[in-house]
Amino acid sequence: MSDARSTAVALAKRLKDAGHTAYFAGGCVRDRLLGKQPKDYDIATSAIPEQVLKLFPGANEVGAHFGVVIAKSHGHHIEIATFRTDGSYRDGRRPETVSFSTPEEDAQRRDFTINGLFENPETGEVIDFVGGREDLATGVLRAIGEPAARFAEDSLRLMRAARFAVTLGFEIEPATWAAMCEHADGLARISPERIRDEFSRMIVLPKRARALELLVDSRLIQHFLPEVLALIGCEQPPEWHPEGDVFTHTKIMLTMLENDAPLELCLAVLLHDIAKPPTQTLDGERIRFNGHDALGATMAEEILRRLKYPNDVIEAVSFMVSRHMQFMNVQQMRVAKLKRFMAEPTFPLELELHRVDCASSNGFTENLEFVKAKQTDFAAQPLIPSPLVTGRDLIALGLNPGPLFKELLEAVQTEQLEGRLLEREKAIEWVKERI
Repeated sequence: MSDARSTAVALAKRLKDAGHTAYFAGGCVRDRLLGKQPKDYDIATSAIPEQVLKLFPGANEVGAHFGVVIAKSHGHHIEIATFRTDGSYRDGRRPETVSFSTPEEDAQRRDFTINGLFENPETGEVIDFVGGREDLATGVLRAIGEPAARFAEDSLRLMRAARFAVTLGFEIEPATWAAMCEHADGLARISPERIRDEFSRMIVLPKRARALELLVDSRLIQHFLPEVLALIGCEQPPEWHPEGDVFTHTKIMLTMLENDAPLELCLAVLLHDIAKPPTQTLDGERIRFNGHDALGATMAEEILRRLKYPNDVIEAVSFMVSRHMQFMNVQQMRVAKLKRFMAEPTFPLELELHRVDCASSNGFTENLEFVKAKQTDFAAQPLIPSPLVTGRDLIALGLNPGPLFKELLEAVQTEQLEGRLLEREKAIEWVKERI
């Protein structure tokens, strides 16, 4: 028994010994039945918050209105919620009122049958009022009760449905899917931050391409990232992209990424060609996308800012998008320029983006192999070594700070990176000659 489970069992026993019903609820029950280690444990109980707080001094009442208390024990935080029935939802997120109820009624208010299961902590017996065990066994994601009502209560469930389907590899039950498509505009009531968090969890999944397909097919993506829809049917030159349109190309790239690809890389892959539709032109019979990298960086920044991503994520992704076409020139770059190109913190992710970009289209590997060989060649010393000449040196030589400073320092660094200047004294002399 895991530490978290044994802690949760002990808390549930204390509730039971005080005369209350206490079950494990939701995801921890689902995960155990799927043979997975639950990340955390939630307890549903007949005890009202006042009774829970009395049993667990020091617990936090985080949602008195909803009957939710967080109990801390042995380093674990266990959510303890009173069985309840929710009143009407007006904001597509929270019920206006709640009333404490029975396990049967509590199960009916939850989102999907696989999340509506209870478990007796002491015996392991599963209590199923909603048919969740059968849906787990057959790999079906089904809304509890009337799907449209469940999505109207909390419209973020539209996103959660797609995420659960992809995470678990389940098929979405037809009535649930129809309600998702019909009520996709419910996302308009959800904050960008909540949508972003669900989307981020999906785009890093191993089956991230399927997540994208579900979001597109349901039209959910229309409400937070509509630019992706323009990729569908955006044709590319077949000699460079025999795989098809930009959307197909992007999906293949997402599939080719490693399972544990970081968020910034997954977003960069998704958005690297986001500006191809607005830059598409026809030069005779040749399709071109001149400037799609630069415009794409701007669009990526606008999209990610709209979704309230942190600044460091926005900067990394837009920077990678801006540079993804430069790999075609690496074999012609001077050593100094190549070293500067490779010295950026995002370069390892950019290299992976380039790998899947080529592997999903023309299959060319020459530039990738060239850069990897250069990584070996340059490995003996830092790509950007300590400067031989500094601004203080230029002031000592009688120069005043200004535009010339930057030009001289960059010129010295170029000579250093090219291997023509390796000693400080010679670098100072080189600068004196230029002055």
